[in-house]
Amino acid sequence: MDLTPQETVRRFVRAFQEQDRAAAESLMADGFAFTSPQDDHLDKDAWLERCFPSADHFDRPAVTLQLTEVGGVVLHRYEYDVDGRTYRNVEASRVRDGLVHEVEVYFGGAVRRFGTTPG
Repeated sequence: MDLTPQETVRRFVRAFQEQDRAAAESLMADGFAFTSPQDDHLDKDAWLERCFPSADHFDRPAVTLQLTEVGGVVLHRYEYDVDGRTYRNVEASRVRDGLVHEVEVYFGGAVRRFGTTPG
């Protein structure tokens, strides 16, 4: 079954959240690259060693706010909680032939709810 790029990203995120390494690896291209403000172009092996095991750092699984494809890139905006505070990030994933080739993460700050301040 051919997956849309959005469904590939959904499955990749689910594999991370459920810590299903075999599923994550099956969705990653051999030339996979991961970049964030903390990581500069990690390859597949480095991401699996360094980032994949970090799902337990979140207080709850991330909640997808938007997931759309623009110009061959899937943009995934999501919300997550750490230490009782809510944050939002955006990931830009390049998906080709059902495989994730590249993920770029852009970190957001703490979310302010109307009438409140973070903290």
